[in-house]
Amino acid sequence: MDRYLVESPHEADDCDAVIKEIHAAGYLHHFEWGCHDGEHCGWAIIETDNREHAKQIVPWQLRDKARIVKLEKFGPQNQIHVNE
Repeated sequence: MDRYLVESPHEADDCDAVIKEIHAAGYLHHFEWGCHDGEHCGWAIIETDNREHAKQIVPWQLRDKARIVKLEKFGPQNQIHVNE
């Protein structure tokens, strides 16, 4: 499985509703939030099969604003950074 950073911005007025929806879906424990610092966004790192699965943890009304980034680590096994 691959690891993805999920970034889900939202409006200040939507904080409670977004958090409740993510909690109801069972993903609240994956997210960290910037709302109390004025950055109305949630971030999560999850392991899943593909980018579309990662996007599914974002409430449907926010998915078009969500950003999904595939993550990888560089180390002895994978030292070369190659643009695809």
